[in-house]
Amino acid sequence: MRFFRKKELMIRRKAHNYNDPFLQPLAVAIVSAILVALILFTGFLEIGRSEKNLIAFMEDQALSTIGVLQRLTEENLKSIIAVPEKTGSKLKNVSQDEASYSKKWVVEAITSLALNLDEQWKKGKISNDFLQKFASDNNFIYVGLLNTQGNAVYQSRPLQTDILEVKELVKNGRKLTTLELIEKIRVKQGIGFVALRRKDNSGTVVINLDKAGLIYWSLKVAGEKGMNKIGEGHGIIYMQIINDQNKLLSSVGEPPQGLNNNYFNFKEILAGNLKIASIKIDYAEHKILDLAAPLFVDKKIVGVVRIGLDRRSMDKSLVENRQHIFVFMFFIVIIALLSMWLLYHDQNRHLAGVVDMERQLEKAERLSSLGQLAAGVAHEIRNPLNAISMATQRLKRDFVPSDPQKSDDFQNLSGVIKDEIKRLDGIIEEFLTFSKSRRLDFCKFSITEVLQKIVNLIREEASTRGITIETTWRHAPALISMDVNKLQQAFLNLIKNAMESITEAEGKVFVTVDKEGKNYIVVKISDTGCGMTDEEIKSIFNPEYTTKEKGLGLGLSLAFEIIRGHGGDIRVNSRKDKGTTFEVILPRERFNEIS
Repeated sequence: MRFFRKKELMIRRKAHNYNDPFLQPLAVAIVSAILVALILFTGFLEIGRSEKNLIAFMEDQALSTIGVLQRLTEENLKSIIAVPEKTGSKLKNVSQDEASYSKKWVVEAITSLALNLDEQWKKGKISNDFLQKFASDNNFIYVGLLNTQGNAVYQSRPLQTDILEVKELVKNGRKLTTLELIEKIRVKQGIGFVALRRKDNSGTVVINLDKAGLIYWSLKVAGEKGMNKIGEGHGIIYMQIINDQNKLLSSVGEPPQGLNNNYFNFKEILAGNLKIASIKIDYAEHKILDLAAPLFVDKKIVGVVRIGLDRRSMDKSLVENRQHIFVFMFFIVIIALLSMWLLYHDQNRHLAGVVDMERQLEKAERLSSLGQLAAGVAHEIRNPLNAISMATQRLKRDFVPSDPQKSDDFQNLSGVIKDEIKRLDGIIEEFLTFSKSRRLDFCKFSITEVLQKIVNLIREEASTRGITIETTWRHAPALISMDVNKLQQAFLNLIKNAMESITEAEGKVFVTVDKEGKNYIVVKISDTGCGMTDEEIKSIFNPEYTTKEKGLGLGLSLAFEIIRGHGGDIRVNSRKDKGTTFEVILPRERFNEIS
């Protein structure tokens, strides 16, 4: 018995080692979560990279447009320098040297402003403050509205006459008019001006600009000419040129109201530290990518070009890319989770097979040990047991006391000894039966005939115990390849087990033969007995398990081994106090080779 305890402990330890899954659910969950997180992280990186690529593409488009504008601006500046002045019908130049500064496009642009001032003058909306702001906004050093005598009625600021000598301020004893002073300042300091005489000769509009103002206006006009040649379209919503004083030189298109120049660090752009800068702006129905880049003239930065590009196509592409990436990520996540689940399921299935194989080996070891023990028990116990039995019979026959009372006691005691010897002999026989060779001799035979023979043998015993046995042959004769004696022993053990489970005064045992699919025969043995719990069902085929008060309980284990030897299996369905059903599944003729 010590040997069996040690063996049982070893078996339990091994079984415990295999009980845990190869991959714990928590480990699978962690690995899956890490994998999903990596996929999501990669997906979001891909979305960011896609957006950066689209923005980079639009920036290249903007730089290409700015390059065209830059080339056109340089060409226009050369034209401004090269084209001689042609005086218009409404324009009267008071100085021949003005031709070195004023050029056709610049003069036309300034003349247009002068005409607007004249219109405001007619409407009475002119004041010194108005002219001061006007001059400041347009980089003019002086703007004046003169009367017919040439004196200023309104002016942006007083003329700076401190560069002239006192004697130059008078002529023939009278003070020089504003127009005459402007001319003297121009001659002495080289400051040009444009004068527009009103049609009714009621006055003159004079606009002065120095060299910086001329450069400002030359760049402004050249930029406008370039922008007008490029025009809108090609995804361009607006385009602006801003000089180094943060003043708008020229513009085309319709910029959003309240367009903020603080979006960009113009100082960095003017310093040449930024090739291009961009920011996304949502304005009304417009989705704009606002870009700013330096404007070069003769390889010098003279301002900043600001372009607003329609980014709706970019956003549409981004949305499509996000959808594709999210769909791709979703399928990758599903595949990853499915792969992890399949890995977990497959490994645990294989592990279950290993555990089952280990248990079968352990069971085989137990059976082998029991067989060896049974042989030893039979050899060591049966001989002295026979001697005791013979001695008991002689005592009962030859040494009966003469006293009647003692005689009765003697008969009772000798009967107990005889019964116990018989019980011990039964235990030894059960061991010997279990330990006999399990080699099977197969032949084709009817399974219904085997079962009917068993029922006929035990029907009378069942009747005396108030048990009814009912048979149903739904498939007959149900020929299979079998070892008739061994299979008969297996079914006898199962039917006896069903009868023993019925503890009430009356009960029933049902024996049914049917087919399962094309290749199997199923024998169902049901009873109305006490039933079993799930824990009991797991243990009933173990040789060391029994619920009987007498005997070793090896009947079900022996039946299980015989059925498995025939290539079959046993399914058990049971409910406590409701009864039990044993389903024996055996292969048909074409699986005869199983042994």
